[in-house]
Amino acid sequence: MLLVFVTLFLVTTRIQLCYGQDEEENAEDVPETPPGQDNCNGIFLTYNFNGREKEYPRLKNATAQAWAFKAVASILNAGTEELKAWRMFVGFHHKEILVSATGATIVDGSDFPAAVGNGTTFVGNPMVDLKTAVDTAGDINQISVQIEITGTQFGVKPPELPMPKNIKLMNDGWKCPGAKRKGGYMHVCCKKDPKFKAPKVKSTKFAPRRWGDLSISYDVLQAYSNNYMAQVTLDNTSPIGGFDHWNLTWEWQYGEFINDMRGAFASRKDSASCLYGSAGKYYKDLDFSNVMNCEKRPYISDMPLDKANDTKLGKLPSCCRNGSLLPIVMDPSKARSMFQMTVYKLPPYDNRTALTPPMKWQIKGVLGSNYKCGAPIRVDPTEFPDPSGLLLKTTAIATWQVVCNMTKPEKKKARCCVSFSAYYNGSVIPCNTCACGCPDTDKCNPDAKPMLLPSESLLVPFANRTVKAKAWAKLKKFPIPKKLPCPDNCGVSINWHINSDYASGWTARVTLFNWEEFAFQDWFAAVKMDKAYDGYENVYSFNGTKLTNVAKTIFFHGLKDLNYLVGETNGSDPKNDPRVPGKQQSVISFSKKKTPGINIQAGDGFPTRVYFNGEECALPKSFPIKDSAHKSPISFLLVLFVTIITFMMIR
Repeated sequence: MLLVFVTLFLVTTRIQLCYGQDEEENAEDVPETPPGQDNCNGIFLTYNFNGREKEYPRLKNATAQAWAFKAVASILNAGTEELKAWRMFVGFHHKEILVSATGATIVDGSDFPAAVGNGTTFVGNPMVDLKTAVDTAGDINQISVQIEITGTQFGVKPPELPMPKNIKLMNDGWKCPGAKRKGGYMHVCCKKDPKFKAPKVKSTKFAPRRWGDLSISYDVLQAYSNNYMAQVTLDNTSPIGGFDHWNLTWEWQYGEFINDMRGAFASRKDSASCLYGSAGKYYKDLDFSNVMNCEKRPYISDMPLDKANDTKLGKLPSCCRNGSLLPIVMDPSKARSMFQMTVYKLPPYDNRTALTPPMKWQIKGVLGSNYKCGAPIRVDPTEFPDPSGLLLKTTAIATWQVVCNMTKPEKKKARCCVSFSAYYNGSVIPCNTCACGCPDTDKCNPDAKPMLLPSESLLVPFANRTVKAKAWAKLKKFPIPKKLPCPDNCGVSINWHINSDYASGWTARVTLFNWEEFAFQDWFAAVKMDKAYDGYENVYSFNGTKLTNVAKTIFFHGLKDLNYLVGETNGSDPKNDPRVPGKQQSVISFSKKKTPGINIQAGDGFPTRVYFNGEECALPKSFPIKDSAHKSPISFLLVLFVTIITFMMIR
């Protein structure tokens, strides 16, 4: 009994001691504030490296070894103003490949795995805005976001840590000093830039609309418990960008699917993924054979022209143009595309106020600019004219904006190329080797310089140029490599030829070649002339415009009834003659009055950038130089003039 009593006494005492330390132990359970956070009166960013493991294959070369890593990035609004549409840059620089990132998405809409070795910017998903502690009573879930990152990195051997170069806030009007680092942790406090002058915009409940080369509006027009009607509007705001047969895609977040569409169509109609998935379990009485698309990532295309007046498929303004999206300077009425669709939702989002836009937007064309699209940002609802005709406006239930911007094509991944030639040199500098890629390099050298060509060879396909290139090299005593360079493989090529050079001006001749089997309707082109822009006078077989909102750029497009660049066709004798490309050509005149000191023969008359249908074309790496066999027309005229005057004086 005594032993039992003592045991009970000790246990009771132990319990009492534990209760007595509750307050102290709870205080210890509270997580410590990250270093630097308490002293920040702005936006506080952190990056914490959580570890890594060696991946297969196991290599002795440390720079080639892959490591699986985990990290957590965070953003906290520690200031007094709400941060709308936050954007956080992480300066990865170890060939990182991201596999997942919870709480955010990559700003350009890239799918995972995503190569981010040059750094990347995260945007909120689903939490786009960060409220203040004052407005939320310090609710950490409304004022901060944590991004759990998983990925692969290369080339950093332990014990070194693969930390980013920097982290910073990318929102306009904020200034971030260099991040402080200690071990696997880095942080920075970003503050409002006192020198930043924000443009005056109307105060809005949501984030202000942004400017980009392409603006996409996702408007919810009608909302029901388990579905809603959305209208998608594409506005081309770039003066040199555009699309020929655009294709739009995105990724649904919560199992949504497209029931029907007007003004566009999904490239694949497959009801099986709906029927045998979550949608089939929820919509038990729905006939999925009539559903437009059930894919998580649908691919949307514009309707052809003959569907514009179809009451079921068309009958929308700015629809049904076969995917043509032109610059405003060319035709404002064709700078917009629009379509509508009915979107069905799944639980727990089956109520009329649970509206979520798709993510990871991408747009491409047969030939058009490479665009990177950001995440959809909630903006003030779009206003529309009332269908009754009365002088009032109706608004969308909810609106999101997606902004896409043109990017420069990667090396050897262009879709058009340029060749240079001049009256003072008999050789043409052709398009770069593999300018538009090289699918087959077994019989050619993808890294060799292209062989110089005679001018007439530009009119024949590359497969028929080999004999001409070799003959020209022998004639001019140029070296002939054992393994010949690969072709440029471009569907469109452009030749820029210096036609003449005289005292008061000069001329160039531009020729467009279409090597594809289809035509380009409403084609357009643009050239950037760094040294000759001010001297531009006229173009004679195209429409030409000097752009004021793009530096030193001249815009061209076809004249009326000449706006088609036809495709490649058979020669007059298909068995013996090579195929003939579609071609358009014009002479362009320039004055030297406003460009004193311009040196045409030194390369000042060649463009520094060339665009075709919004796509930036690959340029040669050199200019033609003066050939001793070709004399300047100025010298010839001068000699002729002096000879005549001398003859007259003698008489």
